[in-house]
Amino acid sequence: MAGSPNSNLRGFNHAVQTLLKQPTQFLPHLTIPTFTHLPENLGPHLINAKKGLQTPPEKPPHTPTIRALVLDKDNTLCAAKTTSFPPQILAKLSSLRTSPTSLFNQTTNPNAILIVSNRAGSHPRFDGEISELEAQLAHLRIPVFRLPAGTEKKPFCGEEVVQWFRERGVVESPHEIAVVGDRLGTDVLMAGMMGSWSVWCKEGVFDVGMEGKPERNVLEKMEVWIEWFLREKGGYKAPLPMGWEKQKQA
Repeated sequence: MAGSPNSNLRGFNHAVQTLLKQPTQFLPHLTIPTFTHLPENLGPHLINAKKGLQTPPEKPPHTPTIRALVLDKDNTLCAAKTTSFPPQILAKLSSLRTSPTSLFNQTTNPNAILIVSNRAGSHPRFDGEISELEAQLAHLRIPVFRLPAGTEKKPFCGEEVVQWFRERGVVESPHEIAVVGDRLGTDVLMAGMMGSWSVWCKEGVFDVGMEGKPERNVLEKMEVWIEWFLREKGGYKAPLPMGWEKQKQA
């Protein structure tokens, strides 16, 4: 993986081009304040969230069954550029992995959750972060994705992520995966490129009013404005995952 470990210029260019040519790809299927608000039974919420999907009313889609979660790290599970999980985030992860009704339970579905970051796992420079994250999550059996050599960062590594789950028998289709993260230009776009569902953590790690909540940076402010403008002023809706409408009714 040559070049600067933090460089993702192609990702930025792709985001700009997508916004100009296919702006609906920037819209998530579900918006929640933070990861702690993620529903355990996610499928119905993806379809029914404010009826925000581009789908013919005479052919309503069946409810997806989400068997795998792709979780962003920075500003979704941890404060940006750290490996520290706030207590409420750890509690949510524990609930998803131990609840008897969770499809992500570590006993019945041990490989259901994968952390995919553009830091940890993306470059040898951040190998220490992998060790720190996985040590803290060892009791929950949640690994960090190692970007294969020659593979680009999010949003371009979706095919490799889908293959990771397939090899472990977690999913048969990318429609069974939800990508959860705080960035429209990486997490939501990657979900669309994968043919998966997207969940946007609009507030990042901390709910509004919580101690330690940082100010949004320029790109984050732009994404919040873009999402609002596309929905409220443009009337755009999130498109169904590629190929989903071709599936038979469950």
